[in-house]
Amino acid sequence: MGANMARRLKSQGFPITAVYDSNREIAESLATELGAKACSRLAEVTAAAEIIFTVVPDDAAQLAIFAQTGDSLLQGAEGRVFINCATLTPSIHREVEQRAEAAGAQSLEACMASSISQALEGTLYLMCGGKKAVFDDLRELLEPLSDGGKLLSYIGATGQAAQLKALVNMVMNINTAGLAEGLGLASALGLDLTMVRKVFSQTGANSRVLVTDGEDMVNRDHACYFSAAHAAKDSGIALKLAQDKGLDLPLAATTKAQYDKLVALGFGQLDKSAIAELTFPGRGKSS
Repeated sequence: MGANMARRLKSQGFPITAVYDSNREIAESLATELGAKACSRLAEVTAAAEIIFTVVPDDAAQLAIFAQTGDSLLQGAEGRVFINCATLTPSIHREVEQRAEAAGAQSLEACMASSISQALEGTLYLMCGGKKAVFDDLRELLEPLSDGGKLLSYIGATGQAAQLKALVNMVMNINTAGLAEGLGLASALGLDLTMVRKVFSQTGANSRVLVTDGEDMVNRDHACYFSAAHAAKDSGIALKLAQDKGLDLPLAATTKAQYDKLVALGFGQLDKSAIAELTFPGRGKSS
């Protein structure tokens, strides 16, 4: 995601001065492509750029790159602005904002509800949270990533965009699991799956995931756009929010259990569509 966002911004005339990745080879390749510096330390990124995008896999990684000691993006961060795009626990976004402000910097959460290909196309759906003035100052930079701003939304205070993103992914994951069960049962019944998907698309069984994942489930094409491991993580974030509010969400809980099972079987790196491996006859652990 981060690499394609950088490519998109470069194509729109924004200078990309530095890149960093825990995989040095990836950073060097992207830096060569974009004419940027491949940094070996996080503090080098902060020194080289005024605005820094972060895209990391989870809460621990986010806190690590904003560590208060050692190599960190916070070193020399005065006057910098951080745009944090990962799907995280809302409290982590608030913690990062506090750490950034203590270092004389600003931050904005810009949660993405889109795929890797859409990052390159500039059609990311961005849900932003933080101080409204910071969002307004960054709008010109965010619009080329979000279809000219058509897919750009200011949600509210820091943490609120992360809350909404968790709900988006929770519902998406439930829909994906439901589609996998419907197609799996159709397969067991011997129905023509092309016909089934067409009927689904014209009835109440239609959904966005039918478009993105339906054919892949049938063809067992689970090239990763949004991993099963991330689906499990994000459903977990939503369930924790529900727990904090005293709500019981049985569909979300069952869906997370399915994705946890997929990860346990060693399929966590596959796309979320791989949940169909648990529902289609003849698939499963031996897949």
